[in-house]
This record gives sequence, structure tokens and C-alpha cells, in this order.
Amino acid sequence: MKVDQNLARLANLSKPERVAHSYTTRVLPLTLLSPSVVEVILDGRQGPELTLPRMLEPFPADWAVQLSHWRAALR
Repeated sequence: MKVDQNLARLANLSKPERVAHSYTTRVLPLTLLSPSVVEVILDGRQGPELTLPRMLEPFPADWAVQLSHWRAALR
């Protein structure tokens, strides 16, 4: 039952945006990014090595650990 509920929630997120469930599943973890990391990206201060494929790799949920995880790519 829980799996069906999760799929329904993904459908609720995916359908209005007209994207596949698989895409939503891949990008959903980006909502856990530290506000500091998001700010750097929005300001364009990230290094060229901080690509979307790299950001989609598993990363720590702890915000302080995220900063050290991507330290070299953040300016």
C-alpha cells in the first residue's frame, strides 16, 4: 500500500510539470540542498566541476557536511 501512495504522490508532482516519474525521482533529492549551496549556484559562483550529473549523485543530507563535500566546487 505504501508503494502505491508514493507512486501517487510522484504522479501528483510529475503530471502538472509534464515530466516522467523517473526524472522527478532523480531530481527530488535536490530539495535537500543546503541554502548556502543553492545561493552559490543561483549567484553563479560554483566551479565548472559542479555539474547537474554530479549534483544528482548521492550527497549528504547534513548541510554542514554538504559544504565540505562540495568545498572545491563552491566559491
